[in-house]
Amino acid sequence: MRPVLRVLAASACCVLAACATPPGPRAVVPEVLFDDALFGPPTEPVGAERIFALSADMRDYVQTAMAPLVRKHGAQGALVEALYGKGQLKLEYESAVTRNAAEAFEARSGNCLSLVIMTAAFARELGLQVRYQSAYLEETWTRRGDLLLKSGHVNITLGQRIGDYTASPLQLSLTIDFLPPEELRNLRTIEIRESLVAAMFMNNRAVEALVRGRLDDAYAWAREAVRADPWFLAAQNTLGVVYLRRGALAQAGAAFEHVLAADPKHTRALANQAEVASRSGRDDEAARLRARLAQLEPEPPLHFFNLGMAAMQREDFSAARDLFAKEVARGDATADVHFWLGVAHYRLGDVDRAAREMSRAAEASASRSERDLYSAKLDWLRAHHAR
Repeated sequence: MRPVLRVLAASACCVLAACATPPGPRAVVPEVLFDDALFGPPTEPVGAERIFALSADMRDYVQTAMAPLVRKHGAQGALVEALYGKGQLKLEYESAVTRNAAEAFEARSGNCLSLVIMTAAFARELGLQVRYQSAYLEETWTRRGDLLLKSGHVNITLGQRIGDYTASPLQLSLTIDFLPPEELRNLRTIEIRESLVAAMFMNNRAVEALVRGRLDDAYAWAREAVRADPWFLAAQNTLGVVYLRRGALAQAGAAFEHVLAADPKHTRALANQAEVASRSGRDDEAARLRARLAQLEPEPPLHFFNLGMAAMQREDFSAARDLFAKEVARGDATADVHFWLGVAHYRLGDVDRAAREMSRAAEASASRSERDLYSAKLDWLRAHHAR
């Protein structure tokens, strides 16, 4: 499962991206970056209070469904059984929206961040200690309109009950991960703070609001994400993109500059800052920034995919097929990449390879609705070929 959306800008695109969490003391919140006067009130409650909060239904589930499991397996075992056991929660991966603990429980689905948050909420209710980890995975990028979104992955480790010192925490720790088992081999992780988990959640909500065009909500979530963990540069980058969407170029430039001051090689903020300079008429500065970006990132996210789409528009299907195949070869290709590779194969008359890529697109889908869409296209392809 791969959630945690982020934003950055390439050419006319805005983009969100992640960053590592640095060591050291808590950073000072950069309140100077906020300009509330540019936005109206959000349409939904915004803040960290409800992220890990248990609903009444969750408490009832603990008392009724989990209590017998606790007596049989202990607190850790009960939670694992609830998450994975037949006849229990029956969770499903769904990355279209990032849910808090109560929302993920009610829907019985969520992205990995949502399911980690729900697991943490249950663990705390059972008196278990928790730790969070961010995993190193191949980069996954998707496009939503003029936004490029990068996905990351988190998991959670359950410790012993608080106050139980009968054994070492290392002996009793148990990591919960919602990735398929084959993807867990040699998975490298780094421990992260709960404040960063909260910031990731709010940054996700900001990006999701951006995708839907709800700028007031996006600003509120991005602002609170920055406040939750000022080390999380992705949230500051998202804040800059929100300003860019609002047309507030000075505020956007200040946000991106703040990111680059902390990390001069932050390619997403660099691309976004180049866009600010271009829109402000500072063409020489934009050219310098893009030249610097090209040195750091000769092949930007979805580089071959974008070239392949241009080839499709020219009806050069052979070139498009080869370019989409290159994008697949770069790593963890998204459903869109497999779909368009399938279309290129189909336009070249190779129906078998087209069907194979359509099937991979369905498998790589991030939501049930997206999976149904690609499955329907695959069914049409097979029926059309049969006729």
